[in-house]
Amino acid sequence: MEFSAGQIAALLGGALYGNTNAKVSDVAPIESAEARHLSFVTEEKYLSYLHTTKAGVVLITRSLVEGKLKFPEGEAGGAFILVENARGAMAQLLTIVSKAMNPPKTGVEQPSFVAEGVEIPADAYVGAFAYIGRNVRLGKGVQIYPNVYIGENVTIGDNTILYAGVKVYARCVIGAGCILHAGVVVGSDGFGFEPDAQGVNRKIPQIGNVIIEDDVEIGANTTIDRAMMGSTVIRKNAKLDNLIQIGHNVEVGESSFLCAQVGIAGSSKVGAHCVLAGQVGVAGHIEIADNCIFGAQTGVPNSIKKAGTYMGYPAIDAALWRRAVVRFKQSGKN
Repeated sequence: MEFSAGQIAALLGGALYGNTNAKVSDVAPIESAEARHLSFVTEEKYLSYLHTTKAGVVLITRSLVEGKLKFPEGEAGGAFILVENARGAMAQLLTIVSKAMNPPKTGVEQPSFVAEGVEIPADAYVGAFAYIGRNVRLGKGVQIYPNVYIGENVTIGDNTILYAGVKVYARCVIGAGCILHAGVVVGSDGFGFEPDAQGVNRKIPQIGNVIIEDDVEIGANTTIDRAMMGSTVIRKNAKLDNLIQIGHNVEVGESSFLCAQVGIAGSSKVGAHCVLAGQVGVAGHIEIADNCIFGAQTGVPNSIKKAGTYMGYPAIDAALWRRAVVRFKQSGKN
């Protein structure tokens, strides 16, 4: 697809400078972009590239340059478009392009298995070798890619996408507008065992389910355990990266971000608008307040009751942790 600078500016409501006839058909970082590329600048450290870039169109966060930088006029070179948030504007454009490149599919491919009585909406898609169990309820526009397994009594909301190889165990609920990437497992048994008098680990049946609310995205090969009783819950608009483990009866708060290899043990609650960076580990049966940020590899063994930024093990205020690391390094030299 090809867009002109004028079309992009009109779509985003941005201020256009430079070559208004510039056209782009691809995207690239500003430091390596060519004339056919659209790029963007959201940080001051990249402003120097505005003088040398070959990009056809550059989106720039307005506050970085307004009143500070004069843009070239005329039809030579590239175009510059000032917007309130260049990264957000770029995301808006990529969403349009992505939908054009990957339009929703429809129909039921064969071979696949759909249990008797399950209704497939006319605008839905079921890929080859998919399995859809009894009493499954599918929303409008659902996209079920090949080799997906959906167990009995599962509910999936409108316009949700399950990519190849997703497994959804019985009685789980997935909301509308969700995206589950390849290999996600929803509703596998929680890790519940109890030693008997002879020390043999006996399985505790896990009879709850998983509830995933609207607009949640879950990365490849992430696993979310069903509750022992009740529900494991992922609140609306939460975003989970690849290779994450969510234990039984966990609750992940609204609009929280969990990065790769995060692990949350059973019955813990993560608040809303939290960020858990890569390899953060959360112990079981604790609560984390809203608006907490945890740096990579932070260990959280106890409840966190105050919003803030935390690092280290055990998790402490990030500024204190950084000072402690300096002392660790100094003590190692003595």
